[in-house]
Amino acid sequence: MDNNELKERFIDEKTGIEYIRKGDYYFPNLVDSASVNPNELGKYGKLRLKYLLEHKKTEYTILWIEDKLRNYLLEIDKTANERFSLLMKQFAEQENITEELKANNQMEWVCRMNNIKNRAEEIIFNELIYV
Repeated sequence: MDNNELKERFIDEKTGIEYIRKGDYYFPNLVDSASVNPNELGKYGKLRLKYLLEHKKTEYTILWIEDKLRNYLLEIDKTANERFSLLMKQFAEQENITEELKANNQMEWVCRMNNIKNRAEEIIFNELIYV
């Protein structure tokens, strides 16, 4: 460490917390255990995180401060994936979309499954992600 870097950092003797100078202010150099590794999250967890950051900053901050953000996003992702699978299965049964249809008319099967997928995702977005 050179002399300039020593002036930019100091450790409070009472608390033992290291502070780093940024401009005119000193900020604590804390370990961020509440952060989420984006590779841990699936599609729905990432979408919820993005929504919180853009539209619900207070809720995001509270979850982050209370060290609940990571578990919250992982739970949202898990719940959304389970709900998606359940909705896909239920809609396919309701509309009589079978493996027989898939074997006989693939294009019809693909169109109908894509329609179901879009409806299931719209439900998930409205119930879990964008609320």
